[in-house]
Amino acid sequence: MLVGNVEISSKAWLAPMAGVCDRAFRAVCRSFGAGMTCSEMVSAKALVFGDEKTKTLLALSPDEHPAAVQIFGHEPECMERAAAIAAEVSGADIMDINMGCPVGKIVKNGDGCALMRDTALAAEIVRAVRRGCGLPVTVKFRKGWDGGSVNAVDFARAMEDAGASAIAVHGRTRVQMYSGVADWNIIRDVKAAVSIPVTANGDVFSADDALRMFRHTGADAVMIGRGAFGNPWIFGQINAALSGLPVPEPPTLSERLDTAVRHIELAARLKGERVACLEARKHYAWYLKGVPHAGQFRSRIVQVSALEDIYRITEQIKRELR
Repeated sequence: MLVGNVEISSKAWLAPMAGVCDRAFRAVCRSFGAGMTCSEMVSAKALVFGDEKTKTLLALSPDEHPAAVQIFGHEPECMERAAAIAAEVSGADIMDINMGCPVGKIVKNGDGCALMRDTALAAEIVRAVRRGCGLPVTVKFRKGWDGGSVNAVDFARAMEDAGASAIAVHGRTRVQMYSGVADWNIIRDVKAAVSIPVTANGDVFSADDALRMFRHTGADAVMIGRGAFGNPWIFGQINAALSGLPVPEPPTLSERLDTAVRHIELAARLKGERVACLEARKHYAWYLKGVPHAGQFRSRIVQVSALEDIYRITEQIKRELR
């Protein structure tokens, strides 16, 4: 699959998710077969104003290619300048624009999914970002703002006309947030309406879901969001299913725990032990989702503050739940 001039070998991609897709999580997902990863979304204004902390979110690992970084904003000139900064700082292969974030603090400023209410402005932003970075530009957006303004097909055509090299569509409206069921029909309609690659997003939690998504939508790739929480193995399972190979068995408890520890250790090396362990409280809980009787460890997990806490809890789980 080509996005502009960038070749991507796997059709199973990790969705960009704020507060989740840091370098450590992306590295773990890539190790299990994610063919494309993207940074957390980054504020264009913060980049233009020179915020150093924001720049750190753009850092890619040396072996993290092909990869994208994602910026958000609603002012074309600012987005053009931010795209240039993001490209230089990150060394990314692709520049992604967030036009799908439904969170209130984002849309109230006219960013994220709010841009779906102003197609002309959204198109101008795509053109500006292309000028700024010189990379293939992609756009992630939703079904529409609400049930009365479902405009994904027309929006997709406008993004293509503005020069987007590929698009990703989440099959929910902004009003739905992450509730209800993703509408795969709208993704199918978008795919039929444009000639650039389309990535499908929404309600893929297994290899079987991914196969059904591909059959239903005709999409070129599938983007996994919440389905990857504590479950990086989903990418290898999807890759196997798409290749007609047996889908690997779910990981054993020991494999889950060892991967969780590796994930947290990597995060500690990248951002410091304290921050990594605070963030590990959610990640570790995700790795244990669906494990019988794991709930009894939740109160201990939400109190971890050092790697020693992680190691101690891991040994307790292995001993008591084996």
